[in-house]
Amino acid sequence: MKTRTLLLLSVGVGLAILLAGGVFLFQLSNEAATVDVADIGERVEVGDVEATVRGVSETVAAPLFSVQIEVGGVDDGDGTGSFRLITGADPLSPLAAPSPGRCTEITIEPQECSLDFDISTTEGPNRVLVLRRGDEQRRWDLTDG
Repeated sequence: MKTRTLLLLSVGVGLAILLAGGVFLFQLSNEAATVDVADIGERVEVGDVEATVRGVSETVAAPLFSVQIEVGGVDDGDGTGSFRLITGADPLSPLAAPSPGRCTEITIEPQECSLDFDISTTEGPNRVLVLRRGDEQRRWDLTDG
């Protein structure tokens, strides 16, 4: 094959790749957000769990971020591990050590308890609670303002 033919083929392939990338970006721009934001007080179902965030509080001295929640729908001894607090850095898991009023498991009967997160290593005011069960996910924006 001649050099000219190879150069024309490479330009043609490059244009085809560029066109395919443009079509893909156009498809992505038309997609809606896949994770719905829930409001405080709104009852949501995520997979086999029903949850309602009742309120939040932050203790500076501890430093501890607590989410008051009503949760139930399934017997899962490690169900609270489905929750994460996003603060801008690494996602935080709820504290698992038993404490009065702290959620340590999910039961079929709804229970009111708190998910406590150690925020001593976080920087910034962002607080987003995420619940993921299977392929389903919901989030609560808990940041003031």
